[in-house]
Amino acid sequence: MKIAIGIEYDGSRFHGWQSQPSGDTVQDHLERALASIGGERVRLAAAGRTDAGVHALAQVAHFETAAVRPESAWVRGVNTLLTQAVAVQWAAPVADDFHARYSAVSRTYRYVLYNHPVRPALHHGRVGWFHLPLDADAMRSALGHLAGEHDFSAFRSSECQAKSPVRTLRSWTLEQRGAHLRFEFTANGFLHHMVRNIVGCLVYVGKRKYPPGWMAEVLAGRDRCRAAPTFSPDGLYLAGVEYAPGWGLPAFESSRIAFPEQVLV
Repeated sequence: MKIAIGIEYDGSRFHGWQSQPSGDTVQDHLERALASIGGERVRLAAAGRTDAGVHALAQVAHFETAAVRPESAWVRGVNTLLTQAVAVQWAAPVADDFHARYSAVSRTYRYVLYNHPVRPALHHGRVGWFHLPLDADAMRSALGHLAGEHDFSAFRSSECQAKSPVRTLRSWTLEQRGAHLRFEFTANGFLHHMVRNIVGCLVYVGKRKYPPGWMAEVLAGRDRCRAAPTFSPDGLYLAGVEYAPGWGLPAFESSRIAFPEQVLV
């Protein structure tokens, strides 16, 4: 039997998603809990391998098991064995040809940036931070140059293992509420550090180091060295993974935790 699960986690408490010898990754914690419930070794495959410090509102993974358990066991049962920084939100049986990564139609990442002279305390680790005033309109203009299918080599980590740097950015939004800026990107896939590198370039535009058109120059140049440094992982969230309706999986709630103050009220 193949089971898909939806997962939420605070990435600041883990050494990333992918299993490591330390055993302190999201995958490691989940596999141990799932194995305890199923009574056998479990191996997870995820829709996206988030880095250390990156959070997830709606990560999706799947595993195969010979154990027959009610769906509640894979949710509430597993959660009783997990640290509070990670929780399974749902579980559902899926067809044998389903794959959390390769069956995904698109992924959505969200970046929440706190733009204020003083660093945050209550939301430390949950938001990115930049101290100088940012021009949101200039950043929106710069984002317009990235829409569509492009070679995103300029925003790709040197450690990226993707076979091709070509991705299609299907949509983006930039909303501002007080001192918080929320960026949201939906694409057919993302390269390693792609969102954080884009945000770094947007901050350069927002603080008026470069005009919005510079973003198009960086994109066309396909040279990582011409772009801004990789921005902090703190404010980055895997906000959702989209699948074809035929798989019968729950749709992600794209409005959840749009701005940090929603957590506090």
